[in-house]
Amino acid sequence: MNYTPSLHKKYYKDVVPALTKKFEYKNSMEVPKLLKISINQGVGDAIVDKKILDTSVEEMTLITGQKPVITKSKKDISNFKLRKGMPIGVKVTLRGEKMFDFLERLIAVAIPRIRDFQGINDKGFDGRGNYTFGITEQIIFPELVIDKILKINGMNITFVTTAKTDKECLELLKEFGLPFKNQKK
Repeated sequence: MNYTPSLHKKYYKDVVPALTKKFEYKNSMEVPKLLKISINQGVGDAIVDKKILDTSVEEMTLITGQKPVITKSKKDISNFKLRKGMPIGVKVTLRGEKMFDFLERLIAVAIPRIRDFQGINDKGFDGRGNYTFGITEQIIFPELVIDKILKINGMNITFVTTAKTDKECLELLKEFGLPFKNQKK
């Protein structure tokens, strides 16, 4: 049985025609695509307590459905008692079906659980068609049991696209359903 995530189907059915019309692409292959979603979580307290890093790995595995890679420090910083090579975070890169599944859960389930949510800020574009935003609490994901969480951590989510401009990327992510703040101009 072949499984295709609903957002993947939506991309070809709704997003491609809408963006083709808006930006007047001559070919459907010009329409920007979502290549990958990268999720990073910095765990600076892992220097003191190694258990925090292990729980971050477990939590990230539950959230994304993929085992994360442990990130290590690149240099010594004496003020933070940090040595080169010490584990300080976890990261996951999602592609394909897992990427679309995560995006769908993020849009439909996790983001609506954010307290006092006003919309995602549209200031996280890098000028090359990629977008990054931060989440302050990992407990917005329903896969996590709140009682088992040792420490509330935030995470950064980066959307890497083939868009050439930030405007194209913004429209692509809006078409997928990311709730950006309404801008009054």
